[in-house]
Amino acid sequence: MRADQHLVIVGMTGSGKSTVARVRGLRLGREVVDLDTEIEHRAGKSVRRIFADDGEACFRELESTALSDVLADDQPQVIAPGGGVVVSEANRALLCGPRARVAWLCADIDTLADRVAHGSHRPLLDDDPRGTLQRMLRDREPWYREV
Repeated sequence: MRADQHLVIVGMTGSGKSTVARVRGLRLGREVVDLDTEIEHRAGKSVRRIFADDGEACFRELESTALSDVLADDQPQVIAPGGGVVVSEANRALLCGPRARVAWLCADIDTLADRVAHGSHRPLLDDDPRGTLQRMLRDREPWYREV
């Protein structure tokens, strides 16, 4: 990883992105940015509230703007985006660009489901967490590989 690159930790919800980002940030002496927290700060409401009030499309726009802004920062950081950051083609282009070095965290469905069982900010998993995670992983795996 070049000294001017941001380290971006991608992976499914529950894969440990935020935890690994904190550890890597400490070891690298870099600020850690949890992208969902950044989005909540900018929007003035929780991810769950954004989904409920404005819909997933609005959230994805906020996510893309936040990712672009953070990657444009001259000070390299460790970034933990949400699991769906790779859904956007524009986000994937940013993640493949020269300002980002990407690490993909993987975990099996049982581990992911156990980890997200007690979370409250994952509105896409409300109805059927395990089934939704399986579908999401199937759909997103090619995009994680791409970045």
